[in-house]
Amino acid sequence: MPLHSLLPTLCAVCRGWSSARICTDCLQRHAAPRHRCGVCAIAVPSGTSVCAACLRSPPPFAHSVAAVDYAYPWSRLVAAFKFRAALDLAPALAAVLADAVRAAESQGPSLLLPVPLSTERLAERGMNQAWELARRVAAQMDVQARPDLLCRLIDTPHLADLPREQRAARIRGAFGIAPGPGARLRGRCVALVDDVMTSGATAAEAARVLLAGGATEVHVWVVARTPAPGDT
Repeated sequence: MPLHSLLPTLCAVCRGWSSARICTDCLQRHAAPRHRCGVCAIAVPSGTSVCAACLRSPPPFAHSVAAVDYAYPWSRLVAAFKFRAALDLAPALAAVLADAVRAAESQGPSLLLPVPLSTERLAERGMNQAWELARRVAAQMDVQARPDLLCRLIDTPHLADLPREQRAARIRGAFGIAPGPGARLRGRCVALVDDVMTSGATAAEAARVLLAGGATEVHVWVVARTPAPGDT
């Protein structure tokens, strides 16, 4: 057992002493399971398996898992992890996601792929937060993770800043499959891993590319799902 796992630390939420970066009390308080759409992971009333939006226009991915809503305290923690390279939060966030996946999927994908960043964005941040999550979740679930199959071909603006109807158009053509390693996609069910899903436009475009590249099915696993307007 690593020495650091035996030492006390401060919970990133309540700032109390804990053996984990997010203490058990805060996980119970802020990470309680919610009933979600089985396709896009938006919160839905109990008894609803698929939301109205996914019934009207099904996305190319088959299933999604979101551990929490993108709200307090997760919005603050994810922002620190993503934009300020708070890698100390990566194991805790990955563990929250892995627990949610275990609860939602009895037999899930055998290959995990992070949503890739452009070269410019990677240089700006110094790391790809999706890969930091994917490799840790893969280790916890004993599945393979690879950062070199799905590629970012063009940089795009922060889609969260755009109106919903513009996001799909802006992300079109942003991804591609690596010529050599991409052959490993054929015939496999894969999970696309990211920190947050907002409209699902990025996940949908990546899923289209993965399916065209030979994947049989694409799942989406995210730490946080942006709630529907008015759902807080």
